[in-house]
Amino acid sequence: MAVLAVTWGRDLGPVLVLAVALALIGAVLAAVHHAQVLARRVGEPFGSLIFAVAVTVIQVGLIVVLMISGGPSTASLARDTVFAAVMIALNGIVGLALFVGAGRHGAVLFSAKGTGAALATIVSLITLALVLPTFTSSPTQDRIPFDPNCFRCGAPRPSRRTRPSRSDRVPDNRRPRWPG
Repeated sequence: MAVLAVTWGRDLGPVLVLAVALALIGAVLAAVHHAQVLARRVGEPFGSLIFAVAVTVIQVGLIVVLMISGGPSTASLARDTVFAAVMIALNGIVGLALFVGAGRHGAVLFSAKGTGAALATIVSLITLALVLPTFTSSPTQDRIPFDPNCFRCGAPRPSRRTRPSRSDRVPDNRRPRWPG
């Protein structure tokens, strides 16, 4: 880590770039190793959460450092990295699992209910991470680039009254009751 701190913000030759890259790779591998040891000691399910958080922190740290040092040309680096991770996860891992499963068992069966729920979750997260920032950014930050009422989801406009009027009140004997 000292090598990275000393060379921060300086123009380096190819040999020093290689040395810094090797030092960074070593630091990341050491951090992942320590997270893996800690995850094994804690056990499931917290071990996998610790390991996932450690890897995510490393990835976010690298992205932030690249965005800070890259200037305006790296403005879309975080979005592109998330998009690449989604493509690798969806196409690479799922495709490889289907390919290997079909090679071993001839046909691969899956639960449509579980797959639908997982796909709905992934599509929602991808939409929030990749699509929504495009619609909520504006060239000038002086105005709101979208209508905030779109989040009401069809909810009626609140009235100015604080209490229901006499016509809104329902007598106790006419209120619907829950069975049970």
